[in-house]
Amino acid sequence: MAAPPRITLYTTAVCPYCVAAKNFLRSRSLDWVEVRVDTDPVQRKTMIERSGRTSVPQIFIGQVHVGGFDDMVALDRRGGLTPLLAGAA
Repeated sequence: MAAPPRITLYTTAVCPYCVAAKNFLRSRSLDWVEVRVDTDPVQRKTMIERSGRTSVPQIFIGQVHVGGFDDMVALDRRGGLTPLLAGAA
């Protein structure tokens, strides 16, 4: 069985939506990799290149760009988050 895709969150320290995204994932008992873009300009550049956005959080599941917190919740409400977490890109 293949491992589930890695969840990557690009965040900053003072972002309420970043906290909300982590709480949402925590409520689902999911693990993620957090990349702080406020302390690492190279990672900020990488985030912008990957997502095309400058706001945080930017959330990736595997190589799929989910978007921000609101985008992730909307995807979940449409039933699209669970299959993505299971590896169906």
